Amino acid sequence: MKVKIVNKSPFALPAYATEHSAGMDLRAGIPEPLVLKPLQRVLVPTGLYIELPAGFEAQIRPRSGLAIKHGISLVNTPGTIDADYRGEIKVIVVNLSSEDFTLNPGERIAQMVVARHEKVEWEEVEVLEESARGEGGFGSTGRK
Repeated sequence: MKVKIVNKSPFALPAYATEHSAGMDLRAGIPEPLVLKPLQRVLVPTGLYIELPAGFEAQIRPRSGLAIKHGISLVNTPGTIDADYRGEIKVIVVNLSSEDFTLNPGERIAQMVVARHEKVEWEEVEVLEESARGEGGFGSTGRK
């Protein structure tokens, strides 16, 4: 699938790291290093603008390496970029560690997964069909 992209950053376009990667890495489109204090969140620009086809979204997800090694994650995950959005892709990064973290220009900060989605048409009813799970949620299936 071809997707139109404008890159106003000096960094490479998002790319798949391996043959079977689902997500493409997004880079921090910042001009100089940025220090994130513990529990600080910041909106990080990427310099990227995309035009997705109708019926698709781009999901923005944390990078597992940054999460486990440095406590760096995303506040709204996955973030969603709708097909009709034409603004710059920006990522809400949060430092969940107890130490400062320096984010460098061009550093890979998130993953973007492009996925098809469906439109829902609600069918309002009075009763839902029974299921084996029923109303059980929030840990109702126990620990295994």
